Amino acid sequence: MITQNPSVAVLGLGIIGTEWARNLHKDGVPLTVWNRSAKADSGLPAASATPADAIRDAELIILVVSDPAAVSGVLDQIEPALGPGKLLCQASTVSAAWNLKFASRVEKTGARFLETPFTGSKPAAQDRKTVFYIGGDADLLARAEPVLARLSQTRLHIGPLGSAASLKLAMNMNIAMVSEALAESLRFARAAGIPDSVYFEALKVNAARAPLSDLKEPKLIAGDYSPQFSLKHMHKDLGLAFESMEGLDLPQIRALKVQYDAGMAQGLGDQDFSVLMKLL
Repeated sequence: MITQNPSVAVLGLGIIGTEWARNLHKDGVPLTVWNRSAKADSGLPAASATPADAIRDAELIILVVSDPAAVSGVLDQIEPALGPGKLLCQASTVSAAWNLKFASRVEKTGARFLETPFTGSKPAAQDRKTVFYIGGDADLLARAEPVLARLSQTRLHIGPLGSAASLKLAMNMNIAMVSEALAESLRFARAAGIPDSVYFEALKVNAARAPLSDLKEPKLIAGDYSPQFSLKHMHKDLGLAFESMEGLDLPQIRALKVQYDAGMAQGLGDQDFSVLMKLL
């Protein structure tokens, strides 16, 4: 049984994992961390040498890495240290098919598995406004609640394993399309000589206004593409969606994937996904 103040291991100190770990550490949660590459951070405990070391005494494990290959590689290392009493929250964005494979591996050790993909970029993670999509047994969500509630404003139980992974990909498809619509609309306005300040003033009282446009407004105005959510990760997510489409005819996503492929080919992958503005 997970306690009300469980010991936690965060595996993966990227943009989001670092912010989650900092918040848990600030709260005094018993915490261990690990990252694939060495990463010193004064706001965190010293990183464990291996992921297996990090999870050895942890009741709840949060895994947040880049892609299915990275998840699989971490599982290769931690499986011997998994076992009854441990709950793994798989927060990396993968497809339903991948999460079902990962769950099988984890559960064979006697540990439990919950899929916990999320929405919210770096500012949301800093401000504990992440939204988690939960796939798996409701009782496992209850066990994870004491930790996930510290990191988020909302936990949505989507359904059985696989459902949350599919919803996360659907949400990112929507975000990618909204972002491209914003960029192309802004490019059109600029070509007509309309100042950015006027464009965004008008957008704020337009039905098409979205929280995403508010978030990306300062980046697009300044041409600052430091990553809140990187192009390479959105490109990966669209690729996972393509793998899962099973013959669905989704023409806008197919067209947008061409833009993401072009952005990756131009070496823009480490910048924020709004950097696709440069292609226009």
